[in-house]
Amino acid sequence: MDEKRFVIALFGLAVALVVGFIGYRFIAPLTVAVFLYYSTRRLFHRLERFRLPARVRAVVSLSLIGIPLIGLIGYTVLLVLIEARRFIERYPVAETVGAENSWVGDLAALSNPTLDGIVAAYRSGQLDPLIEFVSEQASLLASTVGGLALNLLIVIVVTYYLLLDGSKFHEWLLTFDDDAVVREYLETADAELEAVLYGNLLNVIAISIIAVVTYTVYNVAAPAAVEVPYPALAGALTGIASLIPVIGMKIVYVPLAAVTSVPTVLGGDDLTLLVYVAGFLVVAAVVVDTIPDIVLRPYFSGKTTHVGLLMLAYIFGPVVFGFHGLFLAPIVLVLALTFADTALIRLLGGDPDEAGAEEAAAAVPRGQRRLDEF
Repeated sequence: MDEKRFVIALFGLAVALVVGFIGYRFIAPLTVAVFLYYSTRRLFHRLERFRLPARVRAVVSLSLIGIPLIGLIGYTVLLVLIEARRFIERYPVAETVGAENSWVGDLAALSNPTLDGIVAAYRSGQLDPLIEFVSEQASLLASTVGGLALNLLIVIVVTYYLLLDGSKFHEWLLTFDDDAVVREYLETADAELEAVLYGNLLNVIAISIIAVVTYTVYNVAAPAAVEVPYPALAGALTGIASLIPVIGMKIVYVPLAAVTSVPTVLGGDDLTLLVYVAGFLVVAAVVVDTIPDIVLRPYFSGKTTHVGLLMLAYIFGPVVFGFHGLFLAPIVLVLALTFADTALIRLLGGDPDEAGAEEAAAAVPRGQRRLDEF
């Protein structure tokens, strides 16, 4: 290598290190962007039949997933605030926690939470403790909100341009093809990533529907005192919670059962109604949690990726990488297994076609002859 090539290679290495550092710094939003890309890519391509421009199709694909999700989260926060205030009004929470003279007690005493009522409370000084508390935590709140906004912007921008230019990036990678190894690996990995990550989205939708139906049927059979509040919202949140490993949907239906039983316990009502709550827990654990995990997950787990390995990736990913490991670990697993099935065999001098033939031969039941034996 001459001096000019060495300088160019050194410069390219420096650029690669800088890009790698930036990617590592924002690994969480980039991982979520890849997940959203594979989750929306099929819809993006199917919109071609309407002859829409690519940019419009990308915006529509992101909107059909992003807008309902943002609306669901906002609606959930609003309902939590409303129900929390009702709970504080009904039960002596401020006195129980010793917050009579704090901003919690002041909010509990706020009788008219409309715009005019909030303005009147501000003028009377009733909101001064809350304003002081927010001012003390202003730096933390600003950094948290700013970080979330930045990560959300990165996710949207990266996903948008992956939908537009993902095929161009794929073609650029194929320029490094050597004896069709790179092409085979990229095409296989791309198809398997789409199957696995798109399967996650289908799993969320399926479990959400099952949960909504289950909670609604329970409300029909249960007395009004122990009904599940907002069954449609609770079912949608249950589907989203299915992405979380180990705990999964329990993070929704267990607190939901607790919230349902609290008014009965604190109000001194008929405690036999708790039998319905126990029945709700059993039904949710079996119908919503266990059966879909056994029946549906294998169909949504990809074409070749082992279901057990994929479950381990979902479990170990958040432990090793943090929350974004829920999406990163399955991606790493698919890339590694695909490399082992395609490129590694050829690099070691083997023939993947022969390996596939041996697997097919091993799949023939004992005692059954193959066609070439006749």
